[in-house]
Amino acid sequence: MSHSLRRRGIETTTLLAMLLALLTPGISAAAAKPGPVDFTQGGKRDETMDWNLGATGARGWMWGWKNHTTDARQILITAVAPGSPADMILAPGDVILGVGGKRFFDDARIQFACAITRAESKAGQGKLKLTRWRAGKTQEVTLAMKVLGSYSDTAPYHCEKSQAIFERGCRAIAKKGLGKVSLPNDFNALALLASGNKTYLPLVKAYARKVATTLNGRQWWWHYAYGTLVLGEYILATGDRSLLPALRTHAREIARFQSNVGTWGHGHKLTEGRLPGYGAMNQIGLPLTVSLVVAQKAGVKDPLVARAIKKAAGFVRWYVGKGSVPYGDHMPWMDHGDNGKNAEAAVLYDLLGDKKAATFFSRMATAAFAERENGHTGPFFNVTWGLLGVSRAGANATGAYWKEQSWYYDLARRWDGSFVHHGIPGHRGNVYRNWDCTGAFLLSYALSRKSLALTGRFPGGAHKMTRKEAAAVIDDGRDFTFWRGKNAYDHMTDEQLLPRLSSWSPIVRVRAARSLAHHKGDYTARLIQMVKTGDRLTQYGALEALEQLGPRASASASTLVGLFDSEDPWLVSLAVRAISRFDEKTRERVTPELLKLATRDCPNDPRRWVQRWVAKALFTRPRGGGKGPFFDSLAYRDPKALRAAVESTLANEDGRTRAALVTAIRNIKTDEKLAIYLPAILAATRDSAPSGIMFADNIRMAGLDLLSRMRIREGMAMCVAQMDPGRWGQGRRIPKCLTSLTRYGANAKPLLGDVKAIRERIRKKRGDAKRKADLLAKFDKAITAIETDKNPPTLRSAADVMGK
Repeated sequence: MSHSLRRRGIETTTLLAMLLALLTPGISAAAAKPGPVDFTQGGKRDETMDWNLGATGARGWMWGWKNHTTDARQILITAVAPGSPADMILAPGDVILGVGGKRFFDDARIQFACAITRAESKAGQGKLKLTRWRAGKTQEVTLAMKVLGSYSDTAPYHCEKSQAIFERGCRAIAKKGLGKVSLPNDFNALALLASGNKTYLPLVKAYARKVATTLNGRQWWWHYAYGTLVLGEYILATGDRSLLPALRTHAREIARFQSNVGTWGHGHKLTEGRLPGYGAMNQIGLPLTVSLVVAQKAGVKDPLVARAIKKAAGFVRWYVGKGSVPYGDHMPWMDHGDNGKNAEAAVLYDLLGDKKAATFFSRMATAAFAERENGHTGPFFNVTWGLLGVSRAGANATGAYWKEQSWYYDLARRWDGSFVHHGIPGHRGNVYRNWDCTGAFLLSYALSRKSLALTGRFPGGAHKMTRKEAAAVIDDGRDFTFWRGKNAYDHMTDEQLLPRLSSWSPIVRVRAARSLAHHKGDYTARLIQMVKTGDRLTQYGALEALEQLGPRASASASTLVGLFDSEDPWLVSLAVRAISRFDEKTRERVTPELLKLATRDCPNDPRRWVQRWVAKALFTRPRGGGKGPFFDSLAYRDPKALRAAVESTLANEDGRTRAALVTAIRNIKTDEKLAIYLPAILAATRDSAPSGIMFADNIRMAGLDLLSRMRIREGMAMCVAQMDPGRWGQGRRIPKCLTSLTRYGANAKPLLGDVKAIRERIRKKRGDAKRKADLLAKFDKAITAIETDKNPPTLRSAADVMGK
């Protein structure tokens, strides 16, 4: 087995995978994967993508499932480029059964890629030996490949092969030219700029000028992020300050439309500082922030830009030590890679000179080698930024990472030196299927030149790993596959799992905690001792394990409550999360302490993340079963404490935190309870949370439901105002608004003009015809009900209810 396969930690036979599916907790028989295709027995490919087969000039399809091609043992040739090494030797319909005179005994895709790497070395002499099956006959054939040498131990640093690939790729970009402004061409321009070759400067200069005049307020932030990067890097590399005014304009535009909490989404922010659409998206926020930092280094001196960088960097920095940068305003995600955002963060904080953050995120990027073939809409950003982030940790880190991932780069490189995009194994969607990804890949090969801010032009703040450290971080990325998911460490013993609870990696800690909970031992006493005497990382890991143990660890509740006074908000959050999983009697016993914590202000927790977990513990059904003490009813022996917790939670800036109270608010039935909580409910219903936009409507719809049930007059106008057909989520939001408005009956007639105008806007909008028809039908039903109502309910004002 090749080192790449072994280090990926992937099952090596179909039988072993089947046994894992049957025996591993959490993997049901229904989830068992299908078997691979045998083309020599008449098997057919499905609609998932085929693959570029390196510099052979051929493309091929192989079996894949859930992000892996582990069990693939054949490659069906789907296309062959004329004049390429594969021409006249391979043809569509051929099946490759092996390499080097041996049948594939492991992942055919990786073994084929590794065979290309060997053939391109001096020892391989350019000979790629394949076992070809054609029309029932098997034959050994040889493709003549270009000899490029071998990768060095610190590749792409001090590596002749890396430089040869880079130069050849730049020639391919120049030959094709830089056409219209687009993300692929932004990366192509950056690659040419990184080369330092003056021959390419006229091409890059012309493209940079196009970028300067193309960016405008009608475009999504993707164009701003990478276009602004092109301008900043161009000025830094050439000293041409003629484009500095344009760079300043675009940087200020980015800064002006940042949300109040330091984030960006798909488009420009709303006037009140809240993001449009479904809110924050860190995949674009991070490159936008990097572009602002590069703009500063290129000469943009502007306080608005400086404030935007500080705010954005502060928002993302909260995730240091806690997990991956998530999609948006979410809690940390438990993987190492997460669509390249950790690598982007490593570049950002390295440029800012933030050693702690840059070191953490560069380690996360390095440990993500086995998770790169994943990502929202595909792995493009994962691959593009991956090695850029790893490089912040030095040449030993890139060398260790490259040993695990070089096969992927060699497979994506075409015979003319360009690179193509590869999707996710076993997935039918491939958003960037036709993208020219040459520049995106070449930036990794350009690292040794250190010619751009992206590729290390400025000395950074991240710790440079030794070989031993790099090897250890790579080990932290092992033992994970998307097939095993949350059961990645289940094969380990207690003696292997417990030390991993002290890992620098939050992902290792969580995976160890999950698998420890799958074992049957009694670990509570030992974990309590780790919480009391361990360092901070050990405490984090022990708390994660106590949470995973759930009711089995209820005896630790007193120890965890003792952590509530800590100034470390993550330590407190983990303690609350663990308690929320304990048995019902224990949770009831610590309710007074949780209520106090819900209103506590912590200087180190300005966004009140602790309150999010307290709210989930008090007002929702936490993971693992059970429900919070106030899930069904806002009744308690200390009504003042409960009221303070509710009011504080409804004022949290995050929409998801506020949404914890949805069920409790829906269960308000009496005027007495309504009067107590109405002021806070009115405010939360009227004004959307400034962050967590994706979930901000939940509490507002619950508020409208309550106001309409209790016949509060002010709710009518809110129902109409919150329909807002120009805002994301209308398909779920508007029917709820209509339902609440209909309860007011004929009282709502004065508002029907506005309702009908909204209906007309929706009728004129483009979109799915069936969904639009369904929504219009709901409008018609509500309008008819209000117009024909003969017995409208008696309404009350909010002031009357609160006065009583």
